[in-house]
Amino acid sequence: MKKIAAGCVGIGLVLVGLFALGAVAVGFGSYNRLVELEEGVASAWSQVENVYQRRADLIPNLVATVKGAADFEQETLNAVVEARSRVGQTQLTGVPNAEQMQAFEQAQGALSSALSRLLVVVERYPELKATDRFRDLQSQLEGTENRIAVERRRYNEAAQAFNTARRRFPAVLVARLLGFEEKPYFKATEGADQPPKVEF
Repeated sequence: MKKIAAGCVGIGLVLVGLFALGAVAVGFGSYNRLVELEEGVASAWSQVENVYQRRADLIPNLVATVKGAADFEQETLNAVVEARSRVGQTQLTGVPNAEQMQAFEQAQGALSSALSRLLVVVERYPELKATDRFRDLQSQLEGTENRIAVERRRYNEAAQAFNTARRRFPAVLVARLLGFEEKPYFKATEGADQPPKVEF
């Protein structure tokens, strides 16, 4: 009888040990998957920063070219320069949290708005629009805006993959235990859901 009881206890200990070993293996697997996905988010964020920096680097050349036009509206140029300056003051290290993402988006949105106003005002200066340098800069700026849209989408896809994996069981336990925070998404600008009003 003692042998049977000892055998049952031994089998029970082996089963508990195997269960614990399995739980540890699943935990390591979940941890490694979260690390892999978090690195994907960091890589995608780095690309977002690269294309925004490319746009910021084009602005001084664009402003210098436009300044060359006689009697160009100084207020519009100042708005672009100030918006670029605010973007430069929004320093992020690594993937931002939701609060930092909102500040980043606001600064970038203000710059986009100022650039749009600049390009609208340039329409009144056909001699400026006709220069090769301006057309080249405008083309580069348009290409950069397209790259920004692509990289924002890729970042959102990477953030979604991470956030989805982070919420699944058993990764949710590992995420909470080891501090894997949810990654914020880029959101559409306000009014993007409304069609533009065209008046003839």
